[in-house]
Order: sequence, then C-alpha cells, then structure tokens
Amino acid sequence: MKIVIPGGSGQVGTMLARHSHAAGHEVVVLSRKPAPAAWRVVMWDARTRGEWARELDGADVVVNLAGRSVNCRYTPANRRAILDSRVRSTHAVGEAIGACARPPRVWLQSGTATIYAHRFDAPNDERTGILGGNEPGAPDTWNFSIRVATAWERALEDAHTPRTRKVAMRAAMTMSPDRGGVFDVLLGLVRRRLGGRAGDGTQFVSWVHEADFIAAVEFLIAHDELSGAVNVAAPEPLPNAAFMRALREAWGARFGLPAARWMIELGTWAMRTESELVLKSRRVVPDRLLDGGFTFRFPSWPDAARDLCSRWRARR
Repeated sequence: MKIVIPGGSGQVGTMLARHSHAAGHEVVVLSRKPAPAAWRVVMWDARTRGEWARELDGADVVVNLAGRSVNCRYTPANRRAILDSRVRSTHAVGEAIGACARPPRVWLQSGTATIYAHRFDAPNDERTGILGGNEPGAPDTWNFSIRVATAWERALEDAHTPRTRKVAMRAAMTMSPDRGGVFDVLLGLVRRRLGGRAGDGTQFVSWVHEADFIAAVEFLIAHDELSGAVNVAAPEPLPNAAFMRALREAWGARFGLPAARWMIELGTWAMRTESELVLKSRRVVPDRLLDGGFTFRFPSWPDAARDLCSRWRARR
C-alpha cells in the first residue's frame, strides 16, 4: 500500500511510519520541516493545497496527524496555533482528496479522547459518551480543548470526499519508549521519585500502547464498515493513583512523591504546559473497536507498563 501521513514527523507519526515502512509499504510523510528518513518526506505548509497534493492521488491510505503540540501554555498565540494547525490542515487534506482522480479509499484523521467530558461515574464510549464543554466549574483551558476537538472533527465531517471513507480517531495518550514521549516524561518522574498520584489521584487515565495504536490503525484501514468516530484507547482506563502505582512497580521504584493540585499548577506553569493534561479525568473505552473484533495485545496498564519499562531500559 501507499500510505501518506500528513504531520507524520512527530512521535506518533514517526512510530507509524517506521512500522509501515518495515512492513514493506510505501510511506510518504508530509512535513513543514522535512528531515532525512528511511521513507520519503515531502514539504507541505499544512494550510493550502500545493504540490504535495499529488502524493494523495493514487494513494491507498491517508493518516492525518497534523497539529501543533498541546504541550504548552494556552496563551492567545498558542491557542490560535493549536486550533488553526488542526482545522486548516484538515481542510487542506480534504480539498486535496476531493480533487484526486484516484482518491485514497480511507482517510484516518487524528483526533483526541479529550473531546469527552471530565467524569468519574461511567466510561465514555462512542455511542453513549458525553462530550465535554458543559461541566460546571471546568477551567477555561479545559473548555478550549473541547472547542478544538469539536472543530477538528467538524472539519473532517465537512470535507467533501464521497469516494473516501473517513474515520475520526479519538486517540488516548499513546505510550511508547521513544525519547520525549508521554511515557518517557512519566517514567522520568518515577525515576526521580516524583511519580506519586497527581492531585487526589481519582481522575481516570486513558492510554494506549504503541503496538495497539498501530494495530488499530491497520484494523481501521482493513475494515470498510467502520467510519465516523472511533475511540483508540485501551479498554481498561484506571485512576491516576493506580496508574502511577503500576508504573512505579514496573520500574521497581518503592516510592513516588504525590503532588497536590497546587503543586501541579505551579509545576506545569514552570514547565510551560497545562495542568489539564494530568488533572482532567479521561475515562474512555473503545467499544467500536471491540465490537468489530479488534483484540488488544495490552488491554491492562500493568502489563503495558512492564513491557514499556523493559524496552526503555534496553534502548538506553
């Protein structure tokens, strides 16, 4: 297959490109800052249809991962960049697909599990899940993230691509041992004895192991009956306190200093990021994948954490 990955130069894109290239597929990454890779990397501006659009004509699959990192403070400038980078790139990809003589048969669009409400009472699946934005007392930064996620999916829905199936992947945090990724950051806290619960530790953490993320992408490509919103998350989200305890046990750390909410607010301010990333409860389950017959290699976090810790050590 020919797989085109707009925005594929980040951690998740590199992970997917690396796997797909090794599997023998033709991989083309669209990047604003092309760098040498084992696969082809083509320049694009992530805003307008240009020469890069030729790569989509005759391709089998498009996996759009474009979007500015949310690991930053939500200043007015960063908010504009976060929103525009997602919506405008999605519009550009949609226009390019719509103009293809031989359009790709499937377009997988990156999204986020953050679209769901902050809740503890029940998990959010695709059918009965509650979308966020109306939680009483929710910080403005949390509501901003909901607005971004909603606009992102609306841009996909509005794209006129009648010959291309569209899937909105509402992805949880993808865990891999790669340097600089979410797991690397969390493990860094554990290694420094700072990996205790965040806040009261009751907020749910949704996650997905890199092997299952890649397998889910392949599953969605292969199953023509699946379109629309699909949660890409392990089926067993767990409270933050249990999540961090399992990570400490997997690493062999006996203690992790807990962080009160005020400590998290201060720490994320100092690190130029937002506390939403650790304090919002994300209790998301992948009902559509499971109903479709998808089998997770790592459904539970303790097993995934042990595998990731082992591979992290091997790479270092």
